[in-house]
Amino acid sequence: MAGKLRGMFGRVRETLFPSRQAPVQSTTQAGHVRDRKYGGSTKAMAAAYGVAPRTVLRWIDGTRHPVEHEQRLRREALDVQTTERGRERKAKQLEQLGTISGIGARVGRTTTFSIRGSDAVRARDVHLNLSGEQAAALARAEDEDDVRAVIGQALADYFNGGPYGGFTADDFDFDPDDFDFDPDDFDLN
Repeated sequence: MAGKLRGMFGRVRETLFPSRQAPVQSTTQAGHVRDRKYGGSTKAMAAAYGVAPRTVLRWIDGTRHPVEHEQRLRREALDVQTTERGRERKAKQLEQLGTISGIGARVGRTTTFSIRGSDAVRARDVHLNLSGEQAAALARAEDEDDVRAVIGQALADYFNGGPYGGFTADDFDFDPDDFDFDPDDFDLN
């Protein structure tokens, strides 16, 4: 269940910024999100979540838990742990790694893609070696869609190296819950 709560975006953030993991407790998550994303305004956070301000205060003091909003709160808590400036600094470091960065990712169950107009099924793990530019794009990613686009392009680059060529990021559909980094391939500290 923990992987589903984090999503691809969360796994990217926690891997690229290991010291900036989201707090585990929902009370701390709610407090950080209110203070850092909504400028300390309980009312603004409540409006964004579609709940009463008192509900947000109860999330923060621990008398209630955000059951319906647990995934969103965790994503936003993770997001507020890194600043734009910090993400840009990491992205510049990653760009320096060049075309073969040593940063590996695994995409499982890459299910469909087009080979010169015909559909093919490929039910296997694909191990990608991300370029420094792709790793930097992941550091700059703002959401799940950005991460999906970067990984889709990495898949296209991987398969374009073979005899078929001509793939784009849109040619690939993969399960976002079956994506992770190959932690033994690199050290981001």
